[in-house]
Amino acid sequence: MVRVWPLFGLVLTTPRLVLTPVRDEHLPELIDAVLAGIHDPAEMPFTVPWTDAPREVLITETARHQWRVRAGVSRENWTINFAVLHAGRVIGVQDLNARSFPSLRRVGSGSWLTRTAHGQGLGTEMRSAVLQFAFDHLGATSAVSEAAAWNGASLGVSTRLGYAPNGTSLVEARPGEVDVQQNLLLMREDFLRPGWVVDVQGGDAALELLSPGTPD
Repeated sequence: MVRVWPLFGLVLTTPRLVLTPVRDEHLPELIDAVLAGIHDPAEMPFTVPWTDAPREVLITETARHQWRVRAGVSRENWTINFAVLHAGRVIGVQDLNARSFPSLRRVGSGSWLTRTAHGQGLGTEMRSAVLQFAFDHLGATSAVSEAAAWNGASLGVSTRLGYAPNGTSLVEARPGEVDVQQNLLLMREDFLRPGWVVDVQGGDAALELLSPGTPD
């Protein structure tokens, strides 16, 4: 399968986590992590309120979403959904995405963790992993992120990694509910790197698929 789809060979390893593009064998644990709960139901941290869906819809749509994302990868526009494994079990997803990447050299990211994995610094660790991969292996020069202005946990991850505020916008979190969204920007030279370096396996094949050149 790695020969057929090189991204399946991509593995990022941090001190506590393993991140690898979601494969079909990850889906049962991934769905379990979704169903166990990601956030307080009274709040909606996502710009698309997908976690409000009924249980039976969440099960099928989680699988469909992963397949759609995988099929949409091209050199110009791509999203990689990494399954995040802790102690060998899937606990969430960290995505890395880009639009017009050959020209802009900019990436974005989004993530979620099952609620039992919150509060352990894992969100910072997994985003740091994909940023190192983007800056040091794919040749990205900047990264963007966003979060609801009330979402201190997500904004805290961004602050710890060196992102700077980049304006705000209004989003409809749920029908009739408007949130202020804080936009963030991180230049490669401002990245606050951790005291460890991510181990990247399968990066050369990913580079051929996602990036037209090598890092500066």
